[in-house]
Amino acid sequence: MAIGLSEEHEALRESVSGWAERNIPSEVVRAALAAEREERPAFWSGLADQGLLGLHIPEEYGGSGYGLLETAVAVEALGERVAPGPYVPTVLASAVILASGGKAQAELLPGLADGTLTGAVALEAALTGTRGEDGALTVGGTAEYVLGGTLADVLVLPVTVGGDELWIAVDASAAAVTPIASLDLTRSVAKVGLDGVAVPAGRVLDGLAGSAVRNLAAIVLGAEAAGVASWCVTAAAEYAKVRVQFGRPIGQFQGVKHKASRMLVALEQARATVWDATRAVADGGDEAAYAAAIAGVTAPDAAVHCAKDAVQIFGGIGYTYEHDVHLYYRRALTLRALLGSGAEWAEEVASLALGGVTRELEIELPEEAAALRETIRAELAEIARLEGVEQKRALAAAGYVMPHLPRPWGRDAKPLEQVLIFQELKAARIKLPQMIIGAWVVPSIATYGTPEQQERFLPSTLSGELMWCQLFSEPGAGSDLASLQMKAERVEGGWKLNGQKIWTSVAHFAEWGICIARTSSEGSKHEGITYFLVNMKTPGVTIRPLTEMTGENLFNEVFFDDVFVPDDMVVGEVGEGWKVARNTLSNERVSLSSGSGGTGASVPDLLGLARRLGRELTAAERQELARVVCEGHSINALSLRVTMKQLAGSEPGADASVRKLLSTSHAQHVSECAVGLLGAAAVTAADMKLGDPGVWNRAVLATRAMTIYGGTTEVQLNIIAERMLGLPRDPEPGK
Repeated sequence: MAIGLSEEHEALRESVSGWAERNIPSEVVRAALAAEREERPAFWSGLADQGLLGLHIPEEYGGSGYGLLETAVAVEALGERVAPGPYVPTVLASAVILASGGKAQAELLPGLADGTLTGAVALEAALTGTRGEDGALTVGGTAEYVLGGTLADVLVLPVTVGGDELWIAVDASAAAVTPIASLDLTRSVAKVGLDGVAVPAGRVLDGLAGSAVRNLAAIVLGAEAAGVASWCVTAAAEYAKVRVQFGRPIGQFQGVKHKASRMLVALEQARATVWDATRAVADGGDEAAYAAAIAGVTAPDAAVHCAKDAVQIFGGIGYTYEHDVHLYYRRALTLRALLGSGAEWAEEVASLALGGVTRELEIELPEEAAALRETIRAELAEIARLEGVEQKRALAAAGYVMPHLPRPWGRDAKPLEQVLIFQELKAARIKLPQMIIGAWVVPSIATYGTPEQQERFLPSTLSGELMWCQLFSEPGAGSDLASLQMKAERVEGGWKLNGQKIWTSVAHFAEWGICIARTSSEGSKHEGITYFLVNMKTPGVTIRPLTEMTGENLFNEVFFDDVFVPDDMVVGEVGEGWKVARNTLSNERVSLSSGSGGTGASVPDLLGLARRLGRELTAAERQELARVVCEGHSINALSLRVTMKQLAGSEPGADASVRKLLSTSHAQHVSECAVGLLGAAAVTAADMKLGDPGVWNRAVLATRAMTIYGGTTEVQLNIIAERMLGLPRDPEPGK
């Protein structure tokens, strides 16, 4: 996965990556290090020939007429090569001039698009000016740490005029440009001095707010940060596959797997937030500032995180000058420094979020959605007239409860129809039945169950009238579920089950349970498992509620003592229950949001608490709140990207795995932040009746389960490492 999602964006990325691989090999990068002074690289004209300098520039000014997203795709791909030269500062300069909408566009954009001009932008400067009657400025002062300033023909600079901030585009020949020894050895920074320089009115970028410039910088530099992180993740994973220590590849060690997986998580968050910022910036306003600020927090930190962990995985060789990884670490640190303090971006996020700014991530649907939407809306209007159980049964009968399932249990709905159903149910204020565990049961019975089982169980489960529990985990088989020991012995007419299950949610209320038990000990541990439907009132079933740390009883122990299950309650083939159980555990429909897992610990809840406190948050509290807001937004952006990939008919890739991992811990982070805001009031008992302190203390306790049930975080990290990064699987016990 990369910043761009569409086939066109993937093709662009492949084209740029292929070109860069041929034209910017490591030798070219190393030559830039050895040069006495920075010059335009030999591949500069090639960038222009490929149209990569003007992807976002309208055709009337010599560009390709695409948008900022396409430029971000190219910037990311070139960032993976740690490309030297003024490409990034030039496209940032042209993006800023384009956003100004002034006369400078016609004068400067053609040259910036065809490579005859290079540009640079100072994000901070100590420049002041006075304005004449003709609109021209006279400017003096300095701007330090200007990326690409040494090679720039055009400098875009902020100037303070009478207390207001204006932006100007001046010829570099009018300025004193002094190179500064740069941490990034492949790209220069410079100090720019102006002494009474006359800037004509046409070069004053009136109407361009400083926040708009910084938003664009967050996107362009954030895209390059994503490219840096991408190289670090890939290179470190590839090295971990072949570097052998203690007789096996280091990528087989769980510590390395988890480090690499966390790197991939940070990378995908960076990509998702930069991607969404490119979508938001076109509309401007507070949402653009909100999305850009989140990218400004997330992407630079991701690049630094991935680069320093790549150094760690490479080990001794990674610390040497001879290996390229230090160049990426230097580039990452430089990008973060240029964008400004992460604390400043986080403060912007906090201010906007506490001020009520948010961003609804909406999906653009194709034209053919309109007719299908009208059909769905009309059907739901009829159902909306019903009440209670009759409405639930009507939803189930029409296939709206789990529309992705085949008819008659669903609507055999493709991703587009699923999205429309989700939207129209919300618009009609129709709530779907609460199936709880039944939502996992239905797909397995619909896929593997007999017609009799389907007719008996599916209608009442889909309508929420039949409650289920899941009898999978055992004291010795949690994440390693295939190690289960419960025995199922063949008897006349069926099976007798003996053993114990644990962590069984709502077993004390459930009427039926899905249960896996071992019917044979031959073969691998995944073989000889059978999937049963168990009546929870059957003699021999004993349920003992477990009190959780919240003081509530959701989990249970369930004991089986010669529990008889007839043959017609076996789902699928005897001995092939693992296949059915995998369907139960992996079934997931199109998702549009992360939710809060039923704990009430979401970002809107947290912001509501912050507003009710009746006091100003401290700087530290605002920083922590901002980090949680950024994480929540990245999860929502990842969810939207997953949906868009599904709508396009392709696999969602890393986005889906990363979203799932982040979602399990996000509610924990929300509730922990909330409890921190409560101060001394956090001594209040975890009781929903005791106002905010009680509610949030319950949440902070309840959410501890979220990184355990459904597969622990550590197991999920292993899965990401092995399936997404290709790291070797753990060795079998005893080998």
